[in-house]
Amino acid sequence: MSQYVIIGTGVAGLAAAESIRSVDKQSTITLIGDDPHGYYSRPGLAYFLTGETDQSMLFPFHPKEFEALQARFVRGTVSRVHPEQHRIEMSDGKTMPYDRLLLAMGSVAVRLNVPGAQLEGVVKLDHMDDARQIVSLTRRARSAVVVGGGITALELAEGLAARKVKVNFLIRSDRYWGNVLDQLESTIVEHKLKEHGMNLHYKSDLAEVLGKGGRVCGVRLVSGQEIKCEMVAYGIGVRPRMNLAMEAGVACDRGILVNEYLQTNVLDIFAAGDVAQVFDPASGRSLLDSLWAPARDQGRAAGLNMTGKPTVYIKQVPFNVTRLAGLTTTIIGVVGPGKDVESYAIARGDSETWQVIPDAIIAQADFDVNHLRLMVGKKTIVGAIVMGDQKLSSPLQVLIREEVDISPIRDQLITPNAPLSDILAKFWSQVYASRN
Repeated sequence: MSQYVIIGTGVAGLAAAESIRSVDKQSTITLIGDDPHGYYSRPGLAYFLTGETDQSMLFPFHPKEFEALQARFVRGTVSRVHPEQHRIEMSDGKTMPYDRLLLAMGSVAVRLNVPGAQLEGVVKLDHMDDARQIVSLTRRARSAVVVGGGITALELAEGLAARKVKVNFLIRSDRYWGNVLDQLESTIVEHKLKEHGMNLHYKSDLAEVLGKGGRVCGVRLVSGQEIKCEMVAYGIGVRPRMNLAMEAGVACDRGILVNEYLQTNVLDIFAAGDVAQVFDPASGRSLLDSLWAPARDQGRAAGLNMTGKPTVYIKQVPFNVTRLAGLTTTIIGVVGPGKDVESYAIARGDSETWQVIPDAIIAQADFDVNHLRLMVGKKTIVGAIVMGDQKLSSPLQVLIREEVDISPIRDQLITPNAPLSDILAKFWSQVYASRN
């Protein structure tokens, strides 16, 4: 019998435990986590903030599923890993041996680093206690300033607005999320935010959080402008939790470096999830990923490899379904600026006719915006953004992931004012029919 130890009780750690148990029915599995709430849906915290999801719904694992794992759960903090002795040391001084060790500690929110950041009312959205704190503070807060340029900052803004807090959203550049969205897409999101009553401050950066009696009372911007508020919420990025690995002599770069089998440079130590910088054979590079699905897939592969069942982790085409200002948005593949492909976009209002196509999904109804942007290569579609109606998101994922040759319709797609949705729907129907 072997002793498997997993540091981290997030999705990567749980997926690894499931994989191990699917192969090895007898050995011991110990999961160690410092989050007092154990395993829950981190992405779901945004919906808890808006009031759309009850807190109990954030815990997807049923007690019987935990029982089926026959795993030991330890609440505590690992202070050190001793690779030469194959054991870990806890903060209370206790030690635990291992035969195979998985580092799945995840990432932590980058802290706000300005004067006043320690004041009561400065919040982030990193874990359950953060979300609870935000909900508590909104009971007396009338206005808030939100800092950050990505999805987490937007989730904070929407959560606060849903709880009747007036939101001032600081956008460092001249538009929202410009490294992913094009000008039109940013404008769509910004228009929605303004409809929700938010004030957007472009080319604005925080210089100081102002306080009174230990609590937030406002902010001062780099420009000198002051905004009164009772809360400051920030989402400015995440950082892999690498300290344990670095102190144990595990090779690290931006994350813990692992090969395609999720193995580190240290014997019997693996890593998966947000903390892992995984070698991707397709690109020849080591990549970080902070999405839920890749963390789960890495955990599954790591668990199998820990049992001695060689399993290569193959990075899938990025596929992220999110909500931007209430608008369901799917981001697939390569969509950012500066790519060596041609980009074509189309936007339609509620008069757009969307065909009923095979293998489609519907994630939102009553659309007032339907938008589709394609990143078109020489023979394939390499990326897409779908806003609003999601019928094309699943077909596009297949077309992009499998690099389906779109030569028969490429000229149609790049024709000015082409009805992209109709062309793609018809093409997908043909592809689908040929496979079924």
